[in-house]
Amino acid sequence: MDTIILKSLGGAETVTGSKHLLKTSELTILVDCGLFQGIKSLREQNWEPLNFDVAEIDIVILTHAHLDHCGYIPLLVKNGFKGKIYMTEPTKELAKLILLDSAKLQEEDAEKANFHHYTKHNPAKPLYTINDAERSFKQFFTVNENTTIKLSDHIQCRFKPCGHIIGACSVEIVCFGKPIIFSGDIGRTQSAILPPPDFFTKADFIIMESTYGDRLHDNTNLYDKLEHWINLTVKNQGNIIIPSFAVGRAQELIYILYRLKEQNRIPRNLPIIMDSPMAASATDIMVEYAAYTTVDKEKWLEIIEQMNINREYTNTTEIVRDKRSKIIIAGSGMITGGRVLEYLKHDVGNSRNTVLIVGFQAEGTRGRALLNESHELKIHGRYYPVKANVVELTGLSAHADQSELMEWIKKYKNPPKQIMLVHGEPSALEALRVKIQTELQIPVKILIKGEEVVF
Repeated sequence: MDTIILKSLGGAETVTGSKHLLKTSELTILVDCGLFQGIKSLREQNWEPLNFDVAEIDIVILTHAHLDHCGYIPLLVKNGFKGKIYMTEPTKELAKLILLDSAKLQEEDAEKANFHHYTKHNPAKPLYTINDAERSFKQFFTVNENTTIKLSDHIQCRFKPCGHIIGACSVEIVCFGKPIIFSGDIGRTQSAILPPPDFFTKADFIIMESTYGDRLHDNTNLYDKLEHWINLTVKNQGNIIIPSFAVGRAQELIYILYRLKEQNRIPRNLPIIMDSPMAASATDIMVEYAAYTTVDKEKWLEIIEQMNINREYTNTTEIVRDKRSKIIIAGSGMITGGRVLEYLKHDVGNSRNTVLIVGFQAEGTRGRALLNESHELKIHGRYYPVKANVVELTGLSAHADQSELMEWIKKYKNPPKQIMLVHGEPSALEALRVKIQTELQIPVKILIKGEEVVF
């Protein structure tokens, strides 16, 4: 019996919580194991049972290390998953970093809720602990890209780099002769620091991300735009605040800013501060795995040498007080927490300053509110008026836009029997569905959480 059933446990009709279950007569495989992020109704789903017996899952395959793809792993292990978790070497190091940080935040949030009594649970407990995260690492197994791994008698898999962040891959799972592709998050064809996405050319079925399925990235020169806004802000004696994802985006930013200084396009003496212990650690991993980037190790070390990297929270107050114009790169990327909040509290109300939005901003986040021209931001219980310049730079996105997603599909020599769209908000999913069906005449289905699809 070689019936294959696909069931999405997350990442369906939303850009977060990716978990896609492949059930076969030989193995049950979970592709990605992410946390839901963003608005409260999404985050609350992390606490709900998976509606599937965790012990039945034999293998987890991880496409990359972002929290919305790996953040549920400690809970899966805690709830009885005993199998191997396959990933690339850089993904392993980044996932450890991200999961330990996530566990620490879970513990701190529970502690605060209990201390301030703003919880209906008595006592509030973390979703998982640092100990839970560390226990899950024992089940991490690394694989080489472009190498076929036999998972059972009739099932094998292969990882192929897809840009996005270092170690990120699309995955081909061949079940009983049927090639099924999970795209993971597809990167840009032109990245400052990563090779363009590689691709498979044969598939019966594709499970594909659609984050930017309804739009094209701005193709005006990114370096020109950064140069303009940095110099304008410095001329006005203001600060440039860049909320940034710690893994991938922060490293691309420091490389581009280094190049702008090297070309004398922004002041060479302008301080650039990366205030994020996680971004600092992710940068160390980037240096260690420089071979996965288009920048050599020596160049990375030179770039870091010219940066002010702050790991200690106690130094943040001093940096805020410093009156000199400066560029601040700080987490979190969607302004949902992290040290960037301290800078925004101080700077968002001043028209001399500029906030550069450089990545996807999910519904319900402060980053989305800024893009929607909100006149105020609520931070730590207080409202702060928004008077700073807010500028979106889509050229720094780590996700392929609609045209790049279409080009990725066109790489297949024979059209797949069906494409299933995941990892997108409803408008993006629908726009990409219509585009694919109209231009390529390939049947497209938008996956719904909990629905079973039979191959």
